[in-house]
Amino acid sequence: MRWILFIGALIGSSICGQEKFFGDQVFRINVRNGDEISKLSQLVNSNNLKLNFWKSPSSFNRPVDVLVPSVSLQAFKSFLRSQGLEYAVTIEDLQALLDNEDDEMQQNEGQERSSNNFNYGAYHSLEAIYHEMDNIAADFPDLARRVKIGHSFENRPMYVLKFSTGKGARRPAVWLNAGIHSREWISQATAIWTARKIVSDYQRDPAITSILEKMDIFLLPVANPDGYVYTQTQVSIPKWAGTRLRRSENGNPSFAGKGASDNPCSEVYHGPHANSEVEVKSVVDFIQKHGNFKCFIDLHSYSQLLMYPYGYSVKKAPDAEELDKVARLAAKALASVSGTEYQVGPTCTTVYPASGSSIDWAYDNGIKFAFTFELRDTGTYGFLLPANQIIPTAKETWLGLKTIMEHVRDNLY
Repeated sequence: MRWILFIGALIGSSICGQEKFFGDQVFRINVRNGDEISKLSQLVNSNNLKLNFWKSPSSFNRPVDVLVPSVSLQAFKSFLRSQGLEYAVTIEDLQALLDNEDDEMQQNEGQERSSNNFNYGAYHSLEAIYHEMDNIAADFPDLARRVKIGHSFENRPMYVLKFSTGKGARRPAVWLNAGIHSREWISQATAIWTARKIVSDYQRDPAITSILEKMDIFLLPVANPDGYVYTQTQVSIPKWAGTRLRRSENGNPSFAGKGASDNPCSEVYHGPHANSEVEVKSVVDFIQKHGNFKCFIDLHSYSQLLMYPYGYSVKKAPDAEELDKVARLAAKALASVSGTEYQVGPTCTTVYPASGSSIDWAYDNGIKFAFTFELRDTGTYGFLLPANQIIPTAKETWLGLKTIMEHVRDNLY
């Protein structure tokens, strides 16, 4: 603790008001025992260095990734050396990556305006994503429809695409969720690519055709529209997890338990009460009103993980064996594209205890097949996955998603 106070004094108040990331670096620390986890955990709970943990200290086999402001570099390195902690710098200059990303987005926007074509290999604004949802519905009116399910805190609409062959009301359904953590841009990009893939492959791919003959698919590509806009207009992506709180900590299961914080400034703030955020409530209300969802899949990044309940407890879910089998089949299918390896397991023991997660809520509310994908990569770029990896990520993820949906199709309950 004395070291934390000392290094806080070294940087003083100069970091306040920092809006750019010139010279900021991302460190990877490989923890070897409980004592090292405890040392790093002290930094998590300290504001002196203004650190931003991309992967928090949780277990021996899970590296810690942390964004360190340039003014804190000397003090942070001194702390690591004094504690005998081994580290490597994975991103040397964060602003350089951000500048490159901004340039690519601006160039892509110009090309799209001139060609009137949506580039699925680029990151987009909320407006562009919503416009493309309209295009998909217009191109395939007999299969896709854009549905408003609610609005955000700042009154932005929340839209899902419903894919249905229209054969009966309240058919068994799959919910695909993305973008609940606004800085995880690869999840929103993968989701909108997936939307186009569903309509393009219907009646061409026997698997997706048979899935849609039996079930509807609802896809929410941007579950946190306010946060997504904020990352693109107010603050750069690396530091912003969401608006006001992380929505995945705001569900019902073991609300405010392990893995969540009661500090409103924390990235894992759970909110004043379960489902307190209007975005979460909109999803919960829609799913409960529908009443016949059989599968809930939440797309996140990063780490290359495929997880199932529970996050709030180490106890095994009643259907753990089946969920594990399905997840491993999905991970194998995903790996068949580019060799990308995913770790599989229950959330609590695969990463860390996580209270109020969306898949735990889904599972405890009768949606048996509940999974979380943590997409590419494992830390080379972290939340700043280059746009040239969007389509490779989406293509491999699609095979994993399709494997899960095929199992649901064949095992309706």
